[in-house]
Amino acid sequence: MGKGGSDENMAAWLLGVNTLKIQPFNLPALGPHDVRVRMKAVGICGSDVHYLKTMRCADFVVKEPMVIGHECAGIIEEVGGEVKTLVPGDRVALEPGISCWRCDLCKEGRYNLCPEMKFFATPPVHGSLANQVVHPADLCFKLPDNISLEEGAMCEPLSVGVHACRRANVGPETNILVLGAGPIGLVTLLAARAFGAPRIVIVDVDDYRLSVAKKLGADDIVKVSINLQDVATDIENIQKAMGGGIDVSFDCAGFNKTMSTALGATHPGGKVCLVGMGHHEMTVPLTPAAAREVDVIGIFRYKNTWPLCLEFLRSGKIDVKPLITHRFGFSQKEVEEAFETSARGGDAIKVMFNL
Repeated sequence: MGKGGSDENMAAWLLGVNTLKIQPFNLPALGPHDVRVRMKAVGICGSDVHYLKTMRCADFVVKEPMVIGHECAGIIEEVGGEVKTLVPGDRVALEPGISCWRCDLCKEGRYNLCPEMKFFATPPVHGSLANQVVHPADLCFKLPDNISLEEGAMCEPLSVGVHACRRANVGPETNILVLGAGPIGLVTLLAARAFGAPRIVIVDVDDYRLSVAKKLGADDIVKVSINLQDVATDIENIQKAMGGGIDVSFDCAGFNKTMSTALGATHPGGKVCLVGMGHHEMTVPLTPAAAREVDVIGIFRYKNTWPLCLEFLRSGKIDVKPLITHRFGFSQKEVEEAFETSARGGDAIKVMFNL
């Protein structure tokens, strides 16, 4: 389907709860600053699964059929008349969000917060799990020769970890706690190490994910409880594992329990960065944390991260390949199986489509 250049462009459409169907996808006309990209690698994100299961993610609601997918890389097929930096045949990683570049936030350089952001597979904008997509050339980043297309697609989740580390000013004197060893917790671990963090402890409720974190270079792992009553015990175990003050905690789950643990475990004067968005609202012990001058930082997606991600991958400072645990082709049956595999969790970390 859609393999040859002249064939119809096909995409994975989200039509309803637990309903994905490969159907034709008409591309917009190529603008002077756009490129047409043949997708080669597309990863499944937790938000994609969320849309499939509930037709919504936070305040974004799917009201009409939508093409899914946003973690992607591919090969340039065609370039617009004004594009000078890319040529057909170039392998690129795509940054999925198109901001307006006119609002105050964009002008300040915080384009990730642009209220007019058009982001792949965020309603009503179509995503990139398709044979081809049209995208602005300035959001397509050429891959170094030693980086695979799959690794290029991994720049998207890795960007979340990189942006979090920048926001928290991680460096060679920052001891790090990561709460949650899912895909985002693991890329945050990898990013923190690349930023020079000397000691990183990661916690989770799942033994398998903790074993993966250990293999990826966590200095210590702590299995924690799911019960809110156990926060004090967990904090004690975490601090013992760290063996010193925790300068920055990254909550990559975003639940009452994880945030309470992060606030309590972090050293006075340290920072807690909320990366995961498990709960829309939380009840957490903010007052005692404030009395210890613990700063709480939020992050939303990322900005200007692709060049640094590609440099980390090119230089070998970060290896994302072990995170890709399952691979699928682009057929109706495989698309369904891939999403089921990702939703099940278990030993699945990153599920990747090879188109």
